[in-house]
Amino acid sequence: MNHIKYCQCVKCGATYAPAPDITTCECGGILDVIYDYETIKTKFNKEVLAKRDDPTMWRYRELLPIEEDTVPAGLRVGMSPLYEAANIARDLGVKRLYIKDDGVNPTASLKDRASAMAVTKAIEAGYDTIACSSTGNAASSLAGNAAKAGLKTYIFVPARAPKGKIAQLMMFGANLTAVDGSYEETFELSKAAIDKYGWYNRNAAINPYLSEGKKTVAHEICEQLHFEAPDFVAVSVGDGCTIAGVYKGLYDMYMVGLIDRIPRIISVQAQGCCPINTAVMTDTPWQPQEENTFADSIAVGVPRNPDKAVGAIKNSGGICVNVTDDEIREAQQYLAKNAGVFGEPAGVTATAGLMKLSREGKLPKDAVIVSIVTGNGLKDIESAIKAVGEPMHCKNDLAEFEKKFGLSR
Repeated sequence: MNHIKYCQCVKCGATYAPAPDITTCECGGILDVIYDYETIKTKFNKEVLAKRDDPTMWRYRELLPIEEDTVPAGLRVGMSPLYEAANIARDLGVKRLYIKDDGVNPTASLKDRASAMAVTKAIEAGYDTIACSSTGNAASSLAGNAAKAGLKTYIFVPARAPKGKIAQLMMFGANLTAVDGSYEETFELSKAAIDKYGWYNRNAAINPYLSEGKKTVAHEICEQLHFEAPDFVAVSVGDGCTIAGVYKGLYDMYMVGLIDRIPRIISVQAQGCCPINTAVMTDTPWQPQEENTFADSIAVGVPRNPDKAVGAIKNSGGICVNVTDDEIREAQQYLAKNAGVFGEPAGVTATAGLMKLSREGKLPKDAVIVSIVTGNGLKDIESAIKAVGEPMHCKNDLAEFEKKFGLSR
């Protein structure tokens, strides 16, 4: 991969060759893929993209850590819609708001971007089995992409994972373990099994290539906005891998000259589980927290990628905001009613953060903002029903119908 210089530890600075099965640094630090942007600029530009008919994340392959002759594996991932939400922008008091709906990916979450990368790298490295721990979305995403690629999977989720995600996993044929414990305990069991049996590791904070898959959501945002960088990009944050990927994708586009600045990232966490935001807001090392939020996909009390996440916020001059579960429920209904996008609780947490910042008068009136919805609402139907209530029931009687809805002839 002559477009990559090396992989570098974000803690100690040690460098490694970009082998397809590389994991963490000897010091335990997370690795970052360092690209040769000067070389990439000779092959990748607006004109090249304009001529491409590949409607997937792999249209940015010059900025991705795969061999030149690698055929991507997995499902058709990427180029999710970017909707302008003018009425929400008016309510928020900003110039323009766009909703990036990544819940339309094949297994209904942004995690498909990381999993498509994972199965591709696993095949490059010669593995036939791949494993991970997850709060749910990464698990179902891996199971689906691995099924398409013909790889065997071992997947670990907390027993609290929503049934919609469990159903996906089982249908995709994963060897599934529901762990009676927290996400931290789930992660530790997966690590022990992966270490013992030598499976390919899809855990995003262990495998440096997975954020590289996630970053394509930012590449798409830039291209869909005709390379006019927005002022802010709002992201729901749990483990820290997604926000790290979003920043890396924006950084890529800046370094190859396709945008003129890096947008400020808005990091949104649940008030009941916000170790990354707390660390940034107090300027102290992060500390473990309890997982007290119904937004299961971001209920990560011990984040595995805090260094890159904190770096993404600080390096972009970003903003941190924490929201309550009630504010997340409010955003879930509001986004669906006003933009037609049905997101799961964690998926709409970024929008909840924007709504809170607007109420506090902290959003500039001339701002152009993108809010990323990371997962589809059908992932967690029980939470949605609790938020909106049961439907109105009626007999086959027009008069009764009119009475219940207050209609008149």
